[in-house]
Amino acid sequence: MALAQMPAASPRVGLFVTCLVDLMRPSVGFAAIRLLENAGCRVEVPETQTCCGQPAYNSGDRRDTRDIARSVVAAFAGYDYVVVPSGSCAGMIHEHYPALFADEPETLAKAQDLARRTHELTSFLVDVMKVERVGAAYSGTVTYHDSCSGLRELKVKRQPRRLLASVSGLTLKELPGAEICCGFGGTFCVKYPDISERMATEKADDIKATGADTLLAGDMGCLMNMAGKLQRQGSGVRVRHVAEVLAGVTDTPPIGEPKA
Repeated sequence: MALAQMPAASPRVGLFVTCLVDLMRPSVGFAAIRLLENAGCRVEVPETQTCCGQPAYNSGDRRDTRDIARSVVAAFAGYDYVVVPSGSCAGMIHEHYPALFADEPETLAKAQDLARRTHELTSFLVDVMKVERVGAAYSGTVTYHDSCSGLRELKVKRQPRRLLASVSGLTLKELPGAEICCGFGGTFCVKYPDISERMATEKADDIKATGADTLLAGDMGCLMNMAGKLQRQGSGVRVRHVAEVLAGVTDTPPIGEPKA
């Protein structure tokens, strides 16, 4: 991996794994570690980390959200950076944690400090570590879906595409409506299933229209939602987290497909 303007000292990075990666797709966590270590980071995975609290937050349960946030703040104290392979979880910490503690000055300062140190994975690699190329290879045509939180809260758009451009053998074909929600939206798909189903159907139609053989994105919730819809339609489009392709960790079955 070629690097530019590397920091003088290797930064100590805490990896926030996320619930869905931990429970459904551990390969994404390992891919993130590989990418970060290749970029010169010292990576640790705090054992005391928990959910970011987004499901409770989206449901209006501020008390439990604050309790969860306090645990996360404590777990990631002392790291130079906190990196998350998910725009939604990174957005929760970066954008919403400080507001949770507006009436608790001491905790507010800690939440603001954590927010400043928290980055989505591809944004951290490109914007902080100045990674220009990855040494991975992937044979095929891919299309990319921009998750809502990563795009709108963290401005993650060009960073994954810049890194994908350096993957040998990969062709990126842009997805019409790439910035339109896939219908997952955390608890949105549970609260409004009919609307979510229609959104997922339209997204799947757009994906298939590109002719790409692989769909990539940076959020497991979006990926699982789109993979499920594509499979129910009988599509052969493979679905992977962008970190897996960037790190060359593609020996596991695509998302939603059973292990051999």
